[in-house]
Amino acid sequence: MQLIRRITHSSRDSILLKRFISSQQQQIIERDEKYGGHHFKPLPVVLAKGEGVYLWDVDGKKYLDFLAGFSTVNQGHCHPRLVKVMREQCGKLHHTSRAYFTEQHGELAEYLTRLMGFDRFIPMNT
Repeated sequence: MQLIRRITHSSRDSILLKRFISSQQQQIIERDEKYGGHHFKPLPVVLAKGEGVYLWDVDGKKYLDFLAGFSTVNQGHCHPRLVKVMREQCGKLHHTSRAYFTEQHGELAEYLTRLMGFDRFIPMNT
């Protein structure tokens, strides 16, 4: 933990940071910092894939995902059943705003209100 604190609180250009990440990760981080907007300082890890509770960086190093996408990935990464239904749904309709009705929204709203004992449901994040 002390090492993570030292890395994340030091300058991106420091010798310490360059010692712990590959040149490939450094290039990706530098490009993202140059062109991307940030509301917080990410950890110096460039993720490439996930499966279940594990993540891998671009160098193949494996991590246990304690963050879970700030709770949006609480079912794990790339669960085969979820990937299947997401592909099916994206093949029909990917996303709309609440300016429209969709069959799926009404179905989910009915299911969750009955399950939780509430009158209404609104999908949102904070």
